[in-house]
Amino acid sequence: MGLLGDETAFARALTAQENESVTALGIRKHYPADVHLLTAGDRSSHVAIILRGWVTVSVATDRGATRLILGLRGPGELLGEMAALDSHPRSATVQALGPVEALVIPGDAFRRFLAQHPRVSGLVIRQLTFRLRSADQERYSLASLTVLQRLARRLTELSRAEPAGPYTPPLPRTAPMGTAVHLAQDELAATVGATREAVAKALRLLRSQRIVRTGNRVVEILDPKLLSLLADGHDGHSGHGGHGGHGGQPEIPEQQR
Repeated sequence: MGLLGDETAFARALTAQENESVTALGIRKHYPADVHLLTAGDRSSHVAIILRGWVTVSVATDRGATRLILGLRGPGELLGEMAALDSHPRSATVQALGPVEALVIPGDAFRRFLAQHPRVSGLVIRQLTFRLRSADQERYSLASLTVLQRLARRLTELSRAEPAGPYTPPLPRTAPMGTAVHLAQDELAATVGATREAVAKALRLLRSQRIVRTGNRVVEILDPKLLSLLADGHDGHSGHGGHGGHGGQPEIPEQQR
């Protein structure tokens, strides 16, 4: 699974001259926590480049208020390019996790710039391709993996995430980094396509095996190796000591399979 963006964010792949030209196209805007930068179904066509802070990219599910988080995007990431290129309604909602600063560029200005700068156009195509592949992986995970496996994979991915840059300030609700994941249980549930109750059960199992420790809006990874094994679907009893009654990996209860 891949919740985070490409290893090289759009703005970071620009040359100094390209970055200066792109910056001249738009205006800087500030958004408080929880505000929508882009809204699914909207007919707007502007794009946004995140300068500071983090956002979620999500879609609503058939269960009404429930949402599925498709991605976490941070500094340097380009958002909204699909609507700018094909003039269709927005396919997802982009919401600020904490205070966010973004460069907002009108869609027509962005299209003209891409037509005049083939290399930058290639960067946008690369980003679209990366996100399409990531979406394919997410669909496979939802169809074939248990809630526990999906949660273990998500926690492993997020705990390994590096800071987006030295200028990114710590926020009260920032993206997860290091050995702790700073998301609430309902947000974690939205990243793995499960109910909050199912994720709470999975976290209880991980806590009972001393693989994680949970607090207010935080999951601390105590045993990243075992968490990674669970993420890969290893639920037997061999190859890892110190957890469970059989000297191996924790056995997954039937309801979590």
